[in-house]
Amino acid sequence: MNSIDAMVAPWLARGWIMLLAFTAAILLVGLLRRPCRRWFGAERAFQLWLLPPLAVLASQCPHAATSAGSLPAVVYTITSAGGALSAHADMPTSTAWHAWGMLVWFAGVLLSAVLTMFVQWRWHARLDGAAPMDGGSWRWPVWRAANVDVGPALVGTWRPRIVVPADFEQRYDATERALILAHEEVHARRGDGWWSLVARISAALCWFHPLAWLALHAMRQDMELACDAAVMREHGGQRRTYANAMLKTQSTALALPVGCPWLPHHPLAERIAMLKLSSPSRSRQMAGTITGAALALAVAGSVYAASVPAASGQGSSADGQTYQLDMKIETATDEAHHRHAERTSLALCAAAGKTTTASFPDWKIDAVTEPSGRDGVRIRLVMTGDGHAPLARRELRVRLGKSSRVTATGADGKRSYVVDVIPLVGCPARAAGHVVSEHLSKIPARQAAQTIASKTGFELVNPQALDNALVTFNFDAVPGDRALRLIAEVDGKKAVFDGWKVRFEPK
Repeated sequence: MNSIDAMVAPWLARGWIMLLAFTAAILLVGLLRRPCRRWFGAERAFQLWLLPPLAVLASQCPHAATSAGSLPAVVYTITSAGGALSAHADMPTSTAWHAWGMLVWFAGVLLSAVLTMFVQWRWHARLDGAAPMDGGSWRWPVWRAANVDVGPALVGTWRPRIVVPADFEQRYDATERALILAHEEVHARRGDGWWSLVARISAALCWFHPLAWLALHAMRQDMELACDAAVMREHGGQRRTYANAMLKTQSTALALPVGCPWLPHHPLAERIAMLKLSSPSRSRQMAGTITGAALALAVAGSVYAASVPAASGQGSSADGQTYQLDMKIETATDEAHHRHAERTSLALCAAAGKTTTASFPDWKIDAVTEPSGRDGVRIRLVMTGDGHAPLARRELRVRLGKSSRVTATGADGKRSYVVDVIPLVGCPARAAGHVVSEHLSKIPARQAAQTIASKTGFELVNPQALDNALVTFNFDAVPGDRALRLIAEVDGKKAVFDGWKVRFEPK
């Protein structure tokens, strides 16, 4: 996986969880909005649209981190042989689709934002020639448009203003004008301009999701019905006059993305039908408030619980997950037109988030493995050469059981490194047993001890205490602790055992 994929993949994982929470919340609102409107009133039904942003926020809340287990941090399984890795070795399974997917999504968001701004600008352009109205004591400024097909509407978010058509006084009588202004003032008082902005941003971010656009349309309808209900709560004796004002109002042909206009193709019949219904009693409104609060807590809690990273049961413990990295390493040196290659296999085991290290005579590998998604891991791999010169630094996103490759070249340009990594759950190498059969010929004592430890599941606390003097052993079904004691004795040390941990001390 390249660096772009490594940067993009975490955002895609978060985005997927957000999308699932967003979709579930919209489906729930779509299921409940009409029954809630019938039982508790349109104002309480409109408040259901708090659930999608609440679910999205709950899906991103951090969870309590689990402590790492007390398992040994490193296990080596090292065998070396001349030759090169097979030309058909597993290649990385990761591709750049993460980055391309993010680019396509971003392009869609940008296009949606540009179109929204264009439509908003086109609506504002029709306000040229508008002038403020005098003679009223309104909390928000009221402007009379220069055209008869502009308004009534609430325009803007930070500084909202009410816009009425040019023939406002001629088209409506005094009572109808008061009700229309009351309608727009309810929009302004509740901050519906901000709600329309949030809804439009959500639709732009989820431009590929059909439910996002259906939800935007439904939310705008519920907003108008809730506003009508609030006006009728204050002017309940003027329902017929309010309905007449609706019938006299023309739906503008231009949509207003951020604001509260009389929408084209608005369900006017539904709004008038709602006027025939009496306002819910105070007890029903209170019941609606309590039900909405309980529903919000249930949704937030369910989403939060469902967004806990999945943990595999294999190889896990109460204290945390353990991973094994199976590595096939080829180191090759080109000198005087002669290529010498060595192949090494090793297994690194550690709890998630803990650093594991494989050391070689003139270079080493540090790896940190963490869960990523349901069946994948993120591996931060650092290869360091002699003198702490960095050879490669990669962040891999790999599915469990699949292979990914890292390549590097030494500072002199003559030595090359190829590392194939396969992550596994648990630590199968640790279960290999306590008896070892191994022929070790002319290798450093430190490497010999690491080889035996990896075969038998022991952890070497201080392998650096052993020298790099060459040793030769031929173990045939020898207990692991006995083999380590023999290596330590040859090196002039003694092996002290504490469970799985082995420490080398002077005699």
